[in-house]
Amino acid sequence: MESGPAIFAGTVFALFGGGLLAWTVARLRQGEPVAHGVNRVASATLTSVAGTGALALGMWCFTRA
Repeated sequence: MESGPAIFAGTVFALFGGGLLAWTVARLRQGEPVAHGVNRVASATLTSVAGTGALALGMWCFTRA
């Protein structure tokens, strides 16, 4: 019963992190900016770190389930 919220949170974090990383890779392969008005390298780095962090947080939630 207590593992339900952990599974839900892990799924949300994993989907968000995976989606963010996939979107970042797609934008970089097309040569498009990841964020408008921001340095391309800085925005790609920040979104990659955020996506990886969300995936890690999702995996941590799954270990608590």
